[in-house]
Amino acid sequence: MSNDTAVYQRQGFGSGLTVAPPYGLLLVDFVCGFLDPDRFGGGNIPDAMKSSVALLGEARRKKWPVAHSRIVFADDDGDANVFAMKVPGLLTLKEEDPNSAIVPELAPAPGELVVRKTVPSAFFATSLAPWLTQRGVRTLLVAGCVTSGCVRASVVDAMSLGFRPLVLRDCVGDRAIGPHEANLFDIEQKYASVMTRDEALSLIDRSISV
Repeated sequence: MSNDTAVYQRQGFGSGLTVAPPYGLLLVDFVCGFLDPDRFGGGNIPDAMKSSVALLGEARRKKWPVAHSRIVFADDDGDANVFAMKVPGLLTLKEEDPNSAIVPELAPAPGELVVRKTVPSAFFATSLAPWLTQRGVRTLLVAGCVTSGCVRASVVDAMSLGFRPLVLRDCVGDRAIGPHEANLFDIEQKYASVMTRDEALSLIDRSISV
């Protein structure tokens, strides 16, 4: 155990969450621009996307509610905000821009929610929370990119709204590994359970606590 982990444990962080049905899946910003290292991608994002293909298939097989998010700004930049001030290139992500399109491997199916957003969290000022609540979701599995940005913001909001976030370590990615690992550590200590895709699916099938 590292000294950092010991400090967190001594102070009472890192308690487990009990997974509880019904389950839902949130895929955060798996769009073409975030798979392109020359735009917003890089790091382990392609690996996270590949791992999420089987995850999405399993969620559909189990008939879970599935939601996707993508960043979409108005064609006239009328909704430009502070997020875009910090990352001006985000304003290129328009409704018809291919870089804002969800990757074909994870394309939404009929009945799945697609959330359009202009801030990191998929929950802020969107219909995601009521949509999940209407479907009775208690435990929300989270995949997507990037771990240190939109994934983290969405996880914090999910927890704040009363959902139990379960972040899938091999299904989230970041353009740099340092922020990815640091944020997974922090997320696990404060906001969510963190495990691999296969660990999570096995756990859910066995219906035991984490």
